[in-house]
Amino acid sequence: MSGETRQSALEWLASAAPRPAVCRWEWERSPEGVALLPAGRRWDVLILPGVLGLATLDVLARVIDRPGPVLADRGQRRVGFFVPPGTAGRWLGTGVRAAGHGSWIVVPHPDRSVPAARWLVHPDGSGTLNDPAVLELAMHEAAALVADATPRTGRASGEGGGEAAPGGDRTP
Repeated sequence: MSGETRQSALEWLASAAPRPAVCRWEWERSPEGVALLPAGRRWDVLILPGVLGLATLDVLARVIDRPGPVLADRGQRRVGFFVPPGTAGRWLGTGVRAAGHGSWIVVPHPDRSVPAARWLVHPDGSGTLNDPAVLELAMHEAAALVADATPRTGRASGEGGGEAAPGGDRTP
């Protein structure tokens, strides 16, 4: 990431914080290298189980030039897609957690990976986010791909098979 892009991405992310200077300090000086940022101001985050989230990102990357910011937690057990504010309040997807107003997200510096989280698609500072309608279509296609790739275990038809379950309660 170029210095100008890095700076604008840093400023864009930090602008979501109640105190942007404290956010920048946390990124630069805290041992964890993360800041806790509120969702609902500049963006909401739709959090998918890892396998589904990674498959969704693959589909999204095939249909648009550049997806908006995408964050993964340690081990990629959960993948968070940054979407426009207000999306979380309207989202009805099963197995998808929506972090909006009143939620906080662990966010690493825009050009670093830390043990807690890493960027799969870095923010570019422009404020570009993932389009919820396009993301939903990509999730449907990804869910079908994941279901097709899931080995059947000899259970009767309709039992188990193909559903990805969330890996826990922590957000990316």
